[in-house]
This record gives sequence, structure tokens and C-alpha cells, in this order.
Amino acid sequence: MPRASKPAPRPDSGLRRQIASLAARMMAEDGIGDYGTAKRKAARRLGVGEGESLPTNDEIEVELRAYQAIYQESETRERLQSMRASALELMRLLADFRPYLTGAVLDGTAGRYAEIEIEAFADSAKDIEIFLLARAISYSVAESRRQGSDAPDVRLRLEWEGEPVVLSVYSFDAERRRRRNPHTGRAMARARAEIVANLVEGNPA
Repeated sequence: MPRASKPAPRPDSGLRRQIASLAARMMAEDGIGDYGTAKRKAARRLGVGEGESLPTNDEIEVELRAYQAIYQESETRERLQSMRASALELMRLLADFRPYLTGAVLDGTAGRYAEIEIEAFADSAKDIEIFLLARAISYSVAESRRQGSDAPDVRLRLEWEGEPVVLSVYSFDAERRRRRNPHTGRAMARARAEIVANLVEGNPA
């Protein structure tokens, strides 16, 4: 009679919490912006092998919010306010390109090294590049090749009111598609200028 296979060992919830907590601190203090990178670095620092059960990105986000609330509350609040206000001004400038705010500045987890992430839409990415050049706004091309269905036509980096900005440019027909958050796999949260204005004014609804 075949021997029954042993059930897979249950993950150590205490160890998972340790990894998630350390990964969150790295993200908050060291500027690591990728959940996967943070959890792997935290695991190595704690002597945990790649084959061990690592915390989910959602678990790390919970720890990140908790860390910011305890150790960086006023700093995070002030930085979010400043970055959202700057994002709103840029979105108003880019109004013809139907901009949306996404990422950590929108969801409230933006730390010391966060960037403003904006999606914009145009017939051609060159339209936005010409728009920026006409207004003497310097930028660099961060990524120009598509990598997967959710990748933008081009990703531009620029500075606006002293804040770093990543501007992802898509074709107009891509606006209807809801992209996936690369960290959680869920539909990406995004907000038009009127919603960002409410956040700046302290009215999150």
C-alpha cells in the first residue's frame, strides 16, 4: 500500500512576521521600493533560505503602514501632503493627456525616497515629450520597450517642484484597461485630478 505523503510543513508565522517587519523597515528607511527585493534582503539578513515561506506583499504593506505610523507619522503625513500637492499641479498641466496618480503617493505608503507615479495617455508618446520640451521641462527616458501587456509605451523621469516623478505614457485606447499592481497582483488603484485635490484638501472621499 503506498505510503501517504507527509503534509507540507506549515510556515512559521513568527518568522514570517519578522521578515515582513524587517522588509517594511528597509522600505521605510533605506528607500527600497520593491516588495520582492525588500523581503528577499530581509530574509537573507535573518538567515532564511530562498525555499522558506516568505511573507506576502500584503503582509509587508501592513507592517510598512504600522512602521510609518509609529516612527514616521508626522514625516510621512507632511511628505504625502507635499507630494500629492505637487502631483496635482503636474496633473493639471497635463490635463489634455488624461493623467492619473498611482503608486505609493496615492495609497499613502510613500516614504522618504518615494517617487510620484503618474499615468498619462496620448496618440503618441512623442506628443508628451514635445509638450514637456516646449515648456522647458527636462526629462529622461527610463524605459522605452514594452515588457508585458501592462507596460507603458515609454516611461519618463523628471523633477517637478523638487519631487521626483515617473511618468508612464500609454496610448489612449489603453486607458480602459486596468493594470495590475506589480506588488500585490490586484487591479492598480489610480485617481484623477479631482480625487487628488480632495486628498490634498483633507477630504479622502
